[in-house]
Parts: sequence; structure tokens; C-alpha cells
Amino acid sequence: MSELIEGLPDAVALRCLARVPFYLHPKLELVSRSWRAVVHSAELFKTRQEVNSTEDFLCVCAYEPENLWQLYDPLCDLWITLPVLPSQVRHLAYFGAVSTAGKLFVLGGGSDDVDPLTGDHDGSFATDDVWSYDPVTRQWAMCASMLVPRAMFACCVLDGKIVVAGGFTSCRKSICQAEIYDPEKNVWASIPDLQRAHNTACTEVVIGGKMHVLHTELSTLQIYDEERQGWIVYDWLSLQGPMAVVKGEVYVMSHGLIQKQVGEERKVVVSASEFRRRIGFAMTGMGDDIYIIGGVIGPERWNWDIKKVSDVDILTLGSERPVWRQATPMSRCKGTVFGCTQLRI
Repeated sequence: MSELIEGLPDAVALRCLARVPFYLHPKLELVSRSWRAVVHSAELFKTRQEVNSTEDFLCVCAYEPENLWQLYDPLCDLWITLPVLPSQVRHLAYFGAVSTAGKLFVLGGGSDDVDPLTGDHDGSFATDDVWSYDPVTRQWAMCASMLVPRAMFACCVLDGKIVVAGGFTSCRKSICQAEIYDPEKNVWASIPDLQRAHNTACTEVVIGGKMHVLHTELSTLQIYDEERQGWIVYDWLSLQGPMAVVKGEVYVMSHGLIQKQVGEERKVVVSASEFRRRIGFAMTGMGDDIYIIGGVIGPERWNWDIKKVSDVDILTLGSERPVWRQATPMSRCKGTVFGCTQLRI
């Protein structure tokens, strides 16, 4: 880099550019070759951290269009479209999605899609593929494959590393195997198996820096203890319904209500009756807010049409009385949400 801004040392100019919002980066690179090189450099993103200019985004992938991800910028209330995930599996679903080291990771999953001509499945139900999206290069790349193909599994980040556990193999058999991925070394390693498996999908919540694995219809949870390198099983009230974690507190949507989990009891926070007819949406927490994204609205009594939704509803919890508001709908994606996670850039 040489003389990015006339009259300023490059180190100072870099700190100036680091404060420009991420959504404007495509315009920055049109200024000059040197600016383009900066925008696509890891040094700029490192400087963004140094000057406290990093931004938090929501990453969302829905049924339509297939294998397309979008980023939601909550400060500017706009959507940024990423390049299509170059997976060979059509309508990739049942995968895990997390972010760490400034990258978005899409792990495993598969598809139930059937070729309309041959009747064959386009892809297996579970794969061991791992993809990462780098906002610096704006490209997808394949990473080291998981040790076990899996779908509908628990997946989270602990201390910068990705942990996956449970789920189903390509033959649709539930599994207990768990493993951990180091993004710096691009290496997977086995960790102790879950103590219990169940013939239902499993999911996870991270509370207090620990991974909690839950199986649908199973009234126990398993917590990964990093120090003991094993899983601890607890009897627990079965958490039925979409969940979100906001500032370490678990919120559950059930029976048209959003409730806060307090110990083994639940406290009603607000009505969510307008979502009773919507299924397949994402529910996630970011900042003081709970986001309800996308999904499908089922048919009414006299109308059998199914509506794919791109709406984004936000519940702000940071006040005495929670308030609903609507954000800008997804500009490209709509329908059942396959993946939703946060990414800090």
C-alpha cells in the first residue's frame, strides 16, 4: 500500500478506512487500485478490531433461492447478498451454521430433494462437507471435512473452536459422536461421545460459555465440560419450541407466547400469537433483541396457498415493556430458514 490518502501516512489512512461501514466496502474499492487492495486485505479487518469498528451481522439462508446466504446489517437496516454457496447438494439443509475467526462456517447437512426426471435423490441426507465464507476475499472455500457425515446436529463455537455433536448419519441413524474443529489449523479431532442419543433432531444453546445439547421430545440436556472432557447429563424440563439466547438468558416461543426460562420455570414475556400460523422461521437473539425471520405461513381454512415469508420481526427486550417492530424484509431469501447465525466483521 502506498499513499492511500494524499498527505496522510498509510498507517493513519488505514485507520480512517477501517471506520467505513462494511456495506460501503464495494464502493471503496472503486476509488483506486490501492483502495481495492486494502478492502481485500486482512490488515484492514485487523485494524477494524483495533479501532473498535467491527460490526455484527445476522447471516441467514432460506429455502429460496437455494444455497444463497444474506447478511443483515441491524444498524443500517439493510441486507447484503453473498455469492451462492457452491455446494453440489441442491437446497442444502439440516446443516450447522456458526461463525468464528471472522468467517461464516456451514457444516454438514444434506437434502431431501428428488430429481424430477429420475426420481433419485440429488444429494445424500448427511454429508461431511465444511464450507467457510471469508468477508475479506468475499469467497467460499472448502475446509477439512468432518470426521463423521451428519445432519440435524448440535453445533456451536467454544473458545474460537467449532464443536459438533449428535445428529443423524447418511443412513438416517442417530449418532452420539462428537468432534471439535480448530479453524487456525484446519483440523478436526474427536471428543467424547454424547452419553445419550435419541431418534429426533438435536439442537444447542450456549449459556455461560458451555454447550447445552437438547433433543426434541427428550426431557434431559447434556452439557459439555471442557475441563473434564466429557458430557454431564441433567434432567430438565423439555424445551419445546424455537429458542433464542439474549445476554445469557434463554427465551422460548410456545403456545403463542414468548417465555423466559428461569431455572425450571418459565415467565411470560410477551404475546406472539401472530406467529401461530408461521412455521420454519428462525428465532435468534442479538444485542437486546429477539429476531423472528422468514418461514412459511400455512393455509387458512378456505385458502390452501402456502406463503413463503421474508419478513423480519424484532422484539426489543431492553425496556420494562418489550416492544415489537418490523425490520426491512430479506431482499432475496424467503421461506423456511435453513441456517441463521451471527458474524462479526
